[in-house]
Amino acid sequence: MTVRELMQQSVYTVRPDDMIDRVFFLLHYEKIRHLPVIEDKKVVGIVSDRDLYKALGPKSLSQGVQQEDGETSLYVIPRKVRSIMRRGVITIGPDENASKAATMMAKKKIGALPVTQDEKLVGIVTATDILLAFAKEHKGS
Repeated sequence: MTVRELMQQSVYTVRPDDMIDRVFFLLHYEKIRHLPVIEDKKVVGIVSDRDLYKALGPKSLSQGVQQEDGETSLYVIPRKVRSIMRRGVITIGPDENASKAATMMAKKKIGALPVTQDEKLVGIVTATDILLAFAKEHKGS
């Protein structure tokens, strides 16, 4: 099985100069956990939900929550994606074996690999994608 067979082709992305409130919106409302960071059509980083939560600080800090007229809203500190993204992102090609992707993620302790071809983002494969494929393959066993 190849990465191409597992990867999600529709990928939400951000740019280094986007504000982290965009990251919060995408992660929360699109129910995803990883966002590749794109600059000049190349993957230059990745932001995970953990990176965002680390940037927002502990839940016990109430300055991030504002109450107005009985409504509670989250105040996201105005920072750029470049300040929280992980650089040196590890990528994989679409024609690589899915087991190679799984091994890379396990060894590096990462939850997603942007899939690139000719240095352009063509998809993303996550640990969840691999687990679902494994479960489907072994369901009949």
